[in-house]
Amino acid sequence: MSEQTNKSSKINISVQVADFDQQYEYQALRQNHCSQGAIVTFVGLVRDNHLGKDVTGLFLEHFPGMTEKSLAEIARQAMARWPLGGVRIVHRIGQLALNDQIVFVGVSAAHRHAAFQGCEFIMDYLKTQAPFWKKEYSGDSATWVQAKDSDTQARQRWESKATIPQSELPE
Repeated sequence: MSEQTNKSSKINISVQVADFDQQYEYQALRQNHCSQGAIVTFVGLVRDNHLGKDVTGLFLEHFPGMTEKSLAEIARQAMARWPLGGVRIVHRIGQLALNDQIVFVGVSAAHRHAAFQGCEFIMDYLKTQAPFWKKEYSGDSATWVQAKDSDTQARQRWESKATIPQSELPE
């Protein structure tokens, strides 16, 4: 397990084999960011199918050190675009079974719009920019999964979106 915390920017990154506790991660955002009025979280799970093919499990690899830096940079980009109070990212590696948790992204902000946008931005960039390699198991075969065009398109839409000034955010 590797964990990286940047207290000045309130970013917490963890890449680990062990499962994570969603409630713990949520409470950490809530307790450490009392001035925030919104928390948005996302949890990704191992599903039993991909592109019409049955899936029996996943194996996730990463490049230690590089992965944590990449995730921290994605979080910093989100914090630069929106007035976020904190970001927590937990990503699992290793062998995962069906319905196992893969990733947790949690974002706190003063208002819901920034929290939703920040969380979605992080996931869109994480899917295409973070150095993870995913092998999918189906029956007796295993295949390395490539990034989907839809994931790349989701990330690219942020490249043309301007950040909404804090003064214009809905309460």
